[in-house]
Amino acid sequence: MKKFMAFLAAMIIATGVSFTNKNTAKADDDTTPVVTLGSSLTSSQKQGTINTLTQSLNGASYKTITVTGSDLVKYLNPSGETFTTSSGVWSSAMIQKTSSGSGINVKILDYNGSNNITTITANQYKNAALTAGITDANIYITSATPIDGSGALAGIYAAYAQSGNTLNQSQVNAAQSELNTLSSITQDNKNKDGYSDAQLNNAVAGAKADMAKYGSNITNNQITTIVNNQLEKNNLTNVITNSQKQQIINLLITIKKSGALNSNSFKEQAQKLSSQIQEGAKSIFNKLNSQDTKNWIQKIIDAVINFFKGLFGGVIVLK
Repeated sequence: MKKFMAFLAAMIIATGVSFTNKNTAKADDDTTPVVTLGSSLTSSQKQGTINTLTQSLNGASYKTITVTGSDLVKYLNPSGETFTTSSGVWSSAMIQKTSSGSGINVKILDYNGSNNITTITANQYKNAALTAGITDANIYITSATPIDGSGALAGIYAAYAQSGNTLNQSQVNAAQSELNTLSSITQDNKNKDGYSDAQLNNAVAGAKADMAKYGSNITNNQITTIVNNQLEKNNLTNVITNSQKQQIINLLITIKKSGALNSNSFKEQAQKLSSQIQEGAKSIFNKLNSQDTKNWIQKIIDAVINFFKGLFGGVIVLK
């Protein structure tokens, strides 16, 4: 939180910041939202992007920075991407500080009526932001052209860097690996019965909260147990493949190694994220909870039947 507040204040005087609305932010106004614009946008696309991202501000002040291919190279290539300094950037974002304990909220906004973020979901962005070390913020994401959206958070990372309070690069790397892993699993299971992106991201957020209880000393075996439990809670045990489960385990081990668990707020933010995901997909989780209740009742019935079968040595049939 302190880093984020310092970042917003420093952005006012940082080199490369331009003001695009008529209101001028005061130097001590550390609540001013920051808009990050892809360098490949045309003038009309930039204005359209600003209009899209700032619509919730109702005319309030904001600041802008431009995200270039160099930012993609700096923040995303260490996690295995292959951007160059001449790479195009279209996906853009706005970050807005919120009150302590409010968690990370992400909305993907349509641009001229179309959702142009083709691959990454809002829940995937939320989990990645948590891993990167971002806390208590509203993040809005859009793109003027169809794009996977992997570069949108690079703008947020770049904004932090301009304040002199950079995020832990290991956590940023883990966050980008998380985006790639979760989006890949969701794409592989698209339209598969019993699967939803909300279930996967809720399982991962829940696993992070469970990991935080152990801290950085958690073992890989404990992480494996946590993943198995979370997949069961989210009814994904028999839906995703063993290979995909191992990818999740490996991802969480990477997150542990990144130092994310050293944050005092990580557990709270992870729990809040899980609640937000469930709130945003009530129909899915109400159905899962209903199924869990049925399974629990069935287990009790099975236990009673097995008890009497053992007691009398016969077969009991319920009609």
